Amino acid sequence: MKLNRTFIPALVIAVFFGSCVNNSNSQVLEEINTELKPFYITDTLEHDTDDPAIWIHPSDPSKSLIVGTDKDENGGLFVFDLKGKLDSNRSVRGLKRPNNVDIEYELQIGDTLIDIAVVTERLTHQLRVFRMPDVVPLDGGGIPVFEGETGPEFRDLMGISLYKNKAGVIYAIVGRKNGPTDSSYLWQYQLSGTKEGRVQAKLVRKFGAYSGLNEIESIAVDDQLGYIYYSDEGFGIRKYYADPEKGNQELALFGTGKFKEDNEGISIYNLTDSTGFILVSDQQDHSFHIYPREGTNENKHAHPFIRKQYVAARESDGSEIISVPLLPDFPFGLFVAMSDDKTFHYYRAEKIIGDSLMRAGQNRSF
Repeated sequence: MKLNRTFIPALVIAVFFGSCVNNSNSQVLEEINTELKPFYITDTLEHDTDDPAIWIHPSDPSKSLIVGTDKDENGGLFVFDLKGKLDSNRSVRGLKRPNNVDIEYELQIGDTLIDIAVVTERLTHQLRVFRMPDVVPLDGGGIPVFEGETGPEFRDLMGISLYKNKAGVIYAIVGRKNGPTDSSYLWQYQLSGTKEGRVQAKLVRKFGAYSGLNEIESIAVDDQLGYIYYSDEGFGIRKYYADPEKGNQELALFGTGKFKEDNEGISIYNLTDSTGFILVSDQQDHSFHIYPREGTNENKHAHPFIRKQYVAARESDGSEIISVPLLPDFPFGLFVAMSDDKTFHYYRAEKIIGDSLMRAGQNRSF
C-alpha cells in the first residue's frame, strides 16, 4: 500500500486503535462466519487473474484505476475503472506469464516525475515497467533480473513490491518461483531513469529467509514505516527493513500455524501515519486474516491475530487495499482481491476490516 498520494479522512485520522488490540476479542470476532459480498466485480479476463494494484489519480480520486495481471504465456496487464469495467485501450496484451504488479509514484526520469506500474514477467525473467495512467512501456522491452541464477525455477519471476524511501529513491523487491534457503531468496533493485527516457535497475541486496516448504510470491511494503512483509507460503509472514542500509535482520515471523494451507496475498491499510492493519489471504479458506500494523504496546514487531473475514472471492492470492476515499462508493477506501473465476472483486475497505473492529478503533459505526 502506497501513501505517496493519499488524503486520509479526518474521521480516520482521529482514530485511537491501540485499545482494541489489547481488549477482549469477543466483539471484534463477531463477523468471522459471514461471507462478505463484493461491491463490484470486474469484467472477466481470458486466462487467470492473479494480482491487482491501485493507481490513485493525483487530483480526482474518482478517476483512479485498478490494474491487474492475467497470468498466461499470452497474458497481459489489464486496466479497470472503479466500477470494474475493462479499459481495453489502455490494457497491455502479449506479456509472457505476467505474475504480480505494483505501483509507485513519482519516479524521476529526466526532468519529469512519472508514476509507474512494474510487472514480473515469469517466462522472460524480466521486469516490465509501464507509465501510469496511459500504460506506456518504459523498459526497452524488459529488465532482466536474477541474472546468474541457475537453480530450478530460480529465475521464474513471481512477486514484486515497490518501495519509495523518504529521499524519493524507488526500489523493486522481487521474488521467484523457487530459491535458496540461505536468506537470499528476495533480490532488491534500485530503479532510476536514463537519459533515453527509460527505466533501469541496479541490484542493491539479496535477503529473505525461506522455509523451503512451498514458495514466496506475495510481497508488500509499508512505505511510511519502512518495512517489507512477505508470505513464506505454508509457513508464515516474515518482516524485514525496506531500507538496504538497515541490514538483513528478520524483524518478525507471525501467522504460523494459523492458515488452512497457504498464506498468500498481503495488503496494508493505513488508519494514520503509524497505525492500521495488515491483511493476509488464507487462500484455501477464502478468507483474510487481520493483524495490527503498528504491533503491540510492548513490541512494534509483534503482530497478533485479531480476526478474519470470509469473502466471496475464491482462492484469492493477490490483493491490494488503500485508505483513500473514493467517493461515493468507497468512502473509507477500497480493497481489491483476485478470484479464481478470472475476475477481481472490489470491497469497501471498512467492510473487509470489519465494522466492529473499526468501531473499536474509532468509537463509531459506519
